[in-house]
Amino acid sequence: MIRIGMVDDRAYDLEKLNAILQTEPDVDIVFAVQDAEEAYSLVKTTKPDILFADIEMPNLSGYELADLMHTHAMDTAIVFVTANSGYAVHAYELNVLDYIMKPFKKERLLKALDRYRERRRVRQGRDVLMVRHQSDIHFIRKEDIIFIERTGRSTTIITPDRNYETYQTLNELEEQLAGGDFIRAHRSYLIHIRHVKHFSLFGKTSYRVTFHHTNLKATITKEKLDELKRHFF
Repeated sequence: MIRIGMVDDRAYDLEKLNAILQTEPDVDIVFAVQDAEEAYSLVKTTKPDILFADIEMPNLSGYELADLMHTHAMDTAIVFVTANSGYAVHAYELNVLDYIMKPFKKERLLKALDRYRERRRVRQGRDVLMVRHQSDIHFIRKEDIIFIERTGRSTTIITPDRNYETYQTLNELEEQLAGGDFIRAHRSYLIHIRHVKHFSLFGKTSYRVTFHHTNLKATITKEKLDELKRHFF
């Protein structure tokens, strides 16, 4: 699914965006608001894949909102939907996904969705995982990742050489690792099956997982272990 947030201070434009986007079968509208400050709070808590945003809004403009998101390395693509073409050059400095002029047609809006789908497909096909943490960006070879653990609001990526911390969620990382040798073993763990050394019973419904190249352990549920055996062994 593509999780979408929307912000526009004009109710008509917001309703038009919502009416078009909600017809797409792979789209989930997570919020639609008329205030950019509220949108910023919701982006932090709901973490949409795309934010469709007007630019000229009171208090906090869409451009200022995008700048805040860019500064804090939020992993949400931005599509500006605006009646003003004057921000186009500066917008692309923020690496926006698209810049759509009002009034827009349905086909133009859906073109932005297709652009995101292609970006996600390319990202999933890469041999490296891009990880953000505060102002740092790390590129980690997928084959080096042993497992990933979510603890509280932080995620740790375990490799043979070092561990990487990020605020990106397991869902976000799982999307980038889709189609490979990774499995969501537990609500708190993603494991790389090629690094697994041993499973041992750990309670009635789960197993502990040990790995090559690290003494750290993960957890896998019995259901996921059965799924793993069916698909990989």
